[in-house]
Amino acid sequence: MKEPSTVKGLEYWRWQEYHRVMPNKKWTNKDIITAGVDVGSVGSKAAIMINGEAYSWGITRTGSNSPESAIKALDYALEGTGLKVGDLKYIVGTGYGRVNVPMANKAITEIACHAKGANYIWGPSVRTVLDVGGQDIKAIRIDETGRVVSFLMNDKCAAGTGRGMEVFADLLQIPIEEIGDISLKVEKEPEPVSCTCVAFAKTEAMGLLRKGWSREKVLAAYTRAMAVRMANLINRVGLERELVITGGQSKNKGIVTRIETILGVKTLPSPNWREANSLDPMVAGAFGAALFAKALYDKAQKA
Repeated sequence: MKEPSTVKGLEYWRWQEYHRVMPNKKWTNKDIITAGVDVGSVGSKAAIMINGEAYSWGITRTGSNSPESAIKALDYALEGTGLKVGDLKYIVGTGYGRVNVPMANKAITEIACHAKGANYIWGPSVRTVLDVGGQDIKAIRIDETGRVVSFLMNDKCAAGTGRGMEVFADLLQIPIEEIGDISLKVEKEPEPVSCTCVAFAKTEAMGLLRKGWSREKVLAAYTRAMAVRMANLINRVGLERELVITGGQSKNKGIVTRIETILGVKTLPSPNWREANSLDPMVAGAFGAALFAKALYDKAQKA
């Protein structure tokens, strides 16, 4: 495993990029090796699977060019495995830039891929998935196989999304991966700030800072506003247990805790992605895409 990089300079908004190869797993030429490449608006993730089981993955920042971002993420996932792109039997592209994954055999929506990935990570008991992307939020109901039953998306605004949280990390000069814990360091929950527009929320937050609010209190107010928006979307699609969260904000304890409080339910525990044998909910879409890739390859062999 390659250790996650630290915050680079003053780029407080930057998520950690890291790469992992699952320990004690080997591949042979007889294995069915597939890949999923999830090019999101903020992060690009690629996952390699051997016979439908996670083998390696990489997380990188999405650049201005989707095809280049896809290639970079897949190369990162292949690093240290001894595999080459030519060894992959089938590749599925997904995410915001799914139609621009040059090596993909097929593109599948991120909604279907996150549903399938959540089913793989947590098992067949999952019924509701909240995927918090860089520029949108999706509440998805699924069945025991990971098939989408219904879904809803938020309106097109970065407020209440991963990108909105990046804006606040930069404004408050707090590394984005520490925001969740810091937002919980308040004695009493403040009223939520605006969460309908990220520009307005930023202006409001600056005003609160000038009034003497602490960074912790401002973060708590914005994080709570995000959680309210996400919980409303879940209620609209129809909450069914068990509930899980995918995407970068699955690592935001402030978001997760507040959603649980608002909905009155506990999410299934998220894997500790820092452990060598653990999966990462941030890579759920890529895992799902790699699983679809295996199913499509198997189908083609039977044709």
